[in-house]
Amino acid sequence: LITAVIVPIGTWATTHYGARMTTTWREIYGSIGDFNARIEENVGGIRVVKSFANEGHETALFAVNNQGYRARKLDAYRIMAFSQSLNYLSMRLTQIIVMVAGTWFVISGDLSYGGFVGFLLLVNVFFRPVEKIAAVLESYPKGIAGFRRYLEFLDTEPDIADAPGAVPLPAGAGRVEFCGVEFGYPSRGSVLKGIDLSIRAGETVAFVGPSGAGKTTICSLVPRFYDVTSGAILIDGMDVREVTQDSLRRRVGVVSQDVFLFGGTVRENIAYGRLDASEVDILRAVERAHLGETIAALPQGLDTVVGERGVKLSGGQKQRLSIARMFLKNPDILILDEATSALDTETERMIQASLQELAEGRTTLVIAHRLSTIRHADRIVVISDGRLLEEGSHDELMAREGSYRRLVEAQHGILNDERQAAE
Repeated sequence: LITAVIVPIGTWATTHYGARMTTTWREIYGSIGDFNARIEENVGGIRVVKSFANEGHETALFAVNNQGYRARKLDAYRIMAFSQSLNYLSMRLTQIIVMVAGTWFVISGDLSYGGFVGFLLLVNVFFRPVEKIAAVLESYPKGIAGFRRYLEFLDTEPDIADAPGAVPLPAGAGRVEFCGVEFGYPSRGSVLKGIDLSIRAGETVAFVGPSGAGKTTICSLVPRFYDVTSGAILIDGMDVREVTQDSLRRRVGVVSQDVFLFGGTVRENIAYGRLDASEVDILRAVERAHLGETIAALPQGLDTVVGERGVKLSGGQKQRLSIARMFLKNPDILILDEATSALDTETERMIQASLQELAEGRTTLVIAHRLSTIRHADRIVVISDGRLLEEGSHDELMAREGSYRRLVEAQHGILNDERQAAE
């Protein structure tokens, strides 16, 4: 009976401290995530940190993350120590009580020497599995905490998912229609308001307007990076919400200002446009993107490692590599989001030539702040405050003397000169 007392004590200790350990280990894993994110951010932005001489500031922030991790780790060890100490103390105390009680029974003649020794051996046999079970249960919270975080990640529902009964988007010409499209971010309210626009297959349409007008948002709705709040976007007559995302995004290509490259080779980054591409296909894409001279100058050519996010390449080289990747993908609909705004004039001219070749025969949506780069677009659409203000060719919009003309004049300094003359 005395020996059996250890069972409820051990059960209570395991249950009580085990729950606290599980919570603490979940906090520890969260701290590790913050800790690693801080390191990754500092390494990725090391040039910015150094250029502003903010190493001390980042060191202080790192110390805060490190201190939080250390505090939670100490909490875990403290709880573990309490649990182990209680289990160990209760078992050893029970053994002492059994020995004292057994000795008393032997002296009083109620128990023989052999029976007493046999009972002590039995108690030791009983405690061995109890100790092993306690050790296993003490390691359980650490494992279950990590497993639950993993399950939470797996159970996270994507913001954009295929609708029940979604069908593949069949091959088509690439006609795009915006039908009463409205969209808003939860934190910003309405961004697009009643956009009605029809883009013919093979047409190049440029979106211009002030920053924050909704140009990038419009183009982000086509490949369903977001879903419209109301209205619909149709591709060849099919609502993008009723087709599978995989088939939709295989027909839509995006070339943006911020080019992301993986840390592998030039060849691997180009082949990402079509994973089953042959060597001939890759070389043809390189040629069409005017990337041949750049690759020839690299130490290992196509097998040169570009580094994390393409750190070993210049901005123009990365942009042309992304264009080669898009030639390989060969989408029906092309979105160019400020693809040359961060480049110098000479590099921009070469990239523009590649982009014009890439856009040939495709439905192309262009977002540009440099209005000189979109003068030859089939149509220019002016967006302001989430609304479509006017549309037409460059010459038509200049003749109207509306918003587009004011943007062009402001960009070329004409508007300021006229104001100074009037004064």
